[in-house]
Amino acid sequence: MKKDIHPKYYPKAQITCACGKTWTTGSTIEKIKVELCSNCHPFYTGKQKFLDTARRVEKFQEKSAKKTVASAARKGKKAKKAARIAKKTVTAKDAD
Repeated sequence: MKKDIHPKYYPKAQITCACGKTWTTGSTIEKIKVELCSNCHPFYTGKQKFLDTARRVEKFQEKSAKKTVASAARKGKKAKKAARIAKKTVTAKDAD
């Protein structure tokens, strides 16, 4: 096996959560900062919590609202087109 290709292993790596909880584990990184842990994760706590640092939730809601408005506008165009086609077929039958 090749020597000196593996990263350094830290048997007492410190992990810190955004909620303040800290614990020690083994890792190749000496200090790790995480946003969620078992103390603050919604799955374990049963409480919903949004970590929206870049307005991702609002951006998604705005995008989905635009899509629903656009789809409603498209349905209107389709209905108008169908009405025009129906009107043409009715007038064509009357002409015969």
